[in-house]
Amino acid sequence: MSEPFGPEQQRIGNQQREEAITALNDHFAMARLDITEYQERVNRASGAQSYAELAELFRDLPQPHPTFLAPPSVPFAAVPPPPPGFAPQPTQPYYPPPTGPQPQFAGPPPPVMGYVAAPYGFDPITGVPLSDKSKIAAGVLQLFLGGFGVGRFYTGHVGIGIAQLLTCGGCGIWALVDGIILLVSGGTDAQGRKLRD
Repeated sequence: MSEPFGPEQQRIGNQQREEAITALNDHFAMARLDITEYQERVNRASGAQSYAELAELFRDLPQPHPTFLAPPSVPFAAVPPPPPGFAPQPTQPYYPPPTGPQPQFAGPPPPVMGYVAAPYGFDPITGVPLSDKSKIAAGVLQLFLGGFGVGRFYTGHVGIGIAQLLTCGGCGIWALVDGIILLVSGGTDAQGRKLRD
């Protein structure tokens, strides 16, 4: 005999996958997921085939959840009977937590495809997401340790860092110019996010 077919085995479509990925974006923006866990869950959501597979991605996360996933049910504890002579006090009515779609506070949209969240905010002028790396730290590291490519390793540009390491920072000139540019105009980290002031 086969198992009974329940709603959790029903197949899903692209709309449900996209809604789940949007909810994961919100959790990543709220720093509930680190980058590796976020990428792993997005990959699993992209390949999900049933409601149960998507529900598993939100099992340990609070709201927001995709609207098509029912919130987890919490059993109520049994209340013992009141003692004899007990007069109940008037109380405020209980309102259960909302289960439908919750209002979302939208910031500026990511300007370039590939940016899904900006935990450190957006640049108020250009709208580009801000990096967790500082342009001051990158510039100072590049000025003093640029011969070893430390400033570029700090920003995540490993290829440039290795090139500076092998050439001793372009005999010091490349490292000096690179450090001044990082201090004055900043730049971006390896993910393309603008370095913070």
